[in-house]
Amino acid sequence: MDNGTADGTPDADADAAAVEGDKAPCERGDVDPAGPYAGGPWRNYFLILLDRIPTPIAVCRAHGEVLIANPAMAEQWGAAPGALRGRNLLDLFQPRAMAQVDRLTEALRLGRRSRYPVEVRWRAGTDGAEREGELTIDPVGDPSVNPPALLALLRVRESAPQPAPRGAASPVEARILALAAGGATTASIGTALGLTVDGVNYHLTRLARRWRVQGRTALVARAYVLGVLSPDSWPPAPA
Repeated sequence: MDNGTADGTPDADADAAAVEGDKAPCERGDVDPAGPYAGGPWRNYFLILLDRIPTPIAVCRAHGEVLIANPAMAEQWGAAPGALRGRNLLDLFQPRAMAQVDRLTEALRLGRRSRYPVEVRWRAGTDGAEREGELTIDPVGDPSVNPPALLALLRVRESAPQPAPRGAASPVEARILALAAGGATTASIGTALGLTVDGVNYHLTRLARRWRVQGRTALVARAYVLGVLSPDSWPPAPA
């Protein structure tokens, strides 16, 4: 219980340790991931809520070290939430433009607090596919604490459906082309498919515009080149 040395002089190291122990975690350089909810029962409520939020979220130190990540964030790498602790955001995500990261770094240096978007890409741990999205970085915590902790929210950009290739044809169009390749007239094609003559011509005209060709012979030839019609079938048939 005595903070003195053996000769009775005060122990400076012991006094410093006592003062350090009296400080709040943020003053000791520790950042509690619960931020303003670190005190009392609110801390547990915050962590429980974080786990249940479907949005990928991580709380980090100012230099990017992950303090805590919720399951939705860890899922991007097929990992348990605790596995991301200690990792750096820049190791997990590849920014599309480092200028966005430099802007955030400068803002933190100047003590500014705002919301900073960073376009990122990463390789998913589940299937290895490259994904893209936006990290929204928000400095949080007591304004007197500098540098602040960072709240990182990830918005995963859904992959846009691949555009249909120019050679694609609907099942009806493919059957029209197959009959035309076999020498059927417009009227007989309509009879076989339950279409009017105008209906058959409508489909042929759309195909001609889409493939930028003129005439039925060119349409049939183009259909074979694009793989719409099977090259090994006779009578002609859709691929």
